[in-house]
Amino acid sequence: MGIISYIRKEASVIKERDPAIKSSAEVLLYSSFWAILAYRTAHRWYEKKHYFWARWLSQRAARRTGIEIHPGARIGQGLFIDHGHGVVIGETTVIGDNVTLYQGVTLGGNGKEKGKRHPTLGNNVMVSAGAKVLGSFTIGDNSKIGAGSVVLTEVPPNSTVVGVPGRVVKRDNVRLPQQDLDQVSLPDPVKQELEQLKKECAGLRAGLEELRKARLSGEEQ
Repeated sequence: MGIISYIRKEASVIKERDPAIKSSAEVLLYSSFWAILAYRTAHRWYEKKHYFWARWLSQRAARRTGIEIHPGARIGQGLFIDHGHGVVIGETTVIGDNVTLYQGVTLGGNGKEKGKRHPTLGNNVMVSAGAKVLGSFTIGDNSKIGAGSVVLTEVPPNSTVVGVPGRVVKRDNVRLPQQDLDQVSLPDPVKQELEQLKKECAGLRAGLEELRKARLSGEEQ
């Protein structure tokens, strides 16, 4: 792909997923544009076993953009990294098409695995700000990882994950994440459980009150 075609394609992706962009020329101001461009070149060098120069280019891009993408990672089309500072993508990471990552995201290893040690993200996945995905498992297609979550196990397709450690709180939400970039209005399982406990406690108190009244009524008779 030529540089002009690349710029047009990236401009289209950024316009689709970032409401802040007003013109195609602004794509040149995005750190993700330069980080991904450097990755594409470094990855070609890496595949040709020019490991030193591939790492040199990726580290140079990391210093300039704040986005560290190992040249060994395999990344599909349409990746968008919004803001981007603090993003780390490990060597054996595999990323599908139309994935969105926000600042502070880590796609890393857990320190216990050899060989394939980083995650695989399916198509149309969104990983929100500050989330960490650690280990050699798969995040299924069309899934969303909530901000600040730490994901350590497999995630089925069409799922929403929140929490530390991350838990699936919603399944079969077929609306694609790039059409719904809301990182805030996600289910809160802890809050839901507390609300359920409150309801149960209120019911128990009401039952006890009825028993107390019945007992008092019996004593008066």
